Amino acid sequence: MLGRIIGTVVVVLVAAGLAVLFWPQLLGLQTAPGMAQAIALRGAAAAIAFIAVILLTLLALLVRPVRGLLAGLAIVTLAFVVAHVVVIANRGALGAALPAPAPGAVTVLAWNTFGEAPSAEDVVDLIEETGADIVSLPETGYDRGAELVAELAARGIEMQQLTFAYDTIAKTNSTTLLVRTSLGPYTADTTTPTTLGPPSLVATPVDGDGPVIAAVHTTRPGASDTSRWRADLRWLAELCAEPDLIVAGDLNSTIDHWAGLGDPAVPGAEIGGCADAAAANGSGGIGTWPANVPALLGAPIDHVLTGSSWTATGFRVVQSEDGAGSDHRPVLAQLVPSAG
Repeated sequence: MLGRIIGTVVVVLVAAGLAVLFWPQLLGLQTAPGMAQAIALRGAAAAIAFIAVILLTLLALLVRPVRGLLAGLAIVTLAFVVAHVVVIANRGALGAALPAPAPGAVTVLAWNTFGEAPSAEDVVDLIEETGADIVSLPETGYDRGAELVAELAARGIEMQQLTFAYDTIAKTNSTTLLVRTSLGPYTADTTTPTTLGPPSLVATPVDGDGPVIAAVHTTRPGASDTSRWRADLRWLAELCAEPDLIVAGDLNSTIDHWAGLGDPAVPGAEIGGCADAAAANGSGGIGTWPANVPALLGAPIDHVLTGSSWTATGFRVVQSEDGAGSDHRPVLAQLVPSAG
């Protein structure tokens, strides 16, 4: 009898722990050290837990004295797997091709190049193939940006370059933004505070006609301290108070991390007043990092966000560049001005 009670208590405690691991927002732990990293990898967590279910089931069949305990643990772990699968499927695990561009549509490409690991030709080919109007390239320096602009011009694609760098030594300390010249001239807004770690660039139209464009690279959540990363997410939420805004880049965060940061007065807002293009188009469950694991096991941390003046009509995680050298997958979104 005592053994049965102890077994029940163990199963309940494990179930409670798995519930928190599945939805840390219940206790406000989604940005806590350790939990922030774990919740980003829902697909991997589900896969590991499914292996545990198989092992627990086999042990339950082989070890009769603790069969009830092992079976109970297998059941709650299976529930954990199913819950993750439901969330991933609900956010979108298949993706879809972008629709044909509508009048006024803008195509946005974001790719953390891992310190310029992909060749300039690979990046230019992707820009040309996708017809991108706005290109956010975290971890890409000024010289590589200039090289891209020159090669694009040789192919008849005119783009303006803006680069914000802390130094010229580490490519990871640079972020480059390319904007098609047909959108008008842009300037870097150096008056706006940005992220505390890697540089983020906020660009505004020179003539005031056009969206504010932010090429963003937030700090990573630390293993023991997430304060700087949380400050970056708050900065991003404040930036997203601007309705006429397009954000693209490596945000080092998923929708789960943004719990409590969305503006309830803005329909569909996930962080501040911004909507997430992936979530809005059935691709929010597809991982963008790391690129060397299957997309459904990765973390969807690269994003395109839109202020309320814009609507995302399509989103795609580009998986054809997995061998190009970067540890991130490019993401592509099609945006149109919001009706009304």
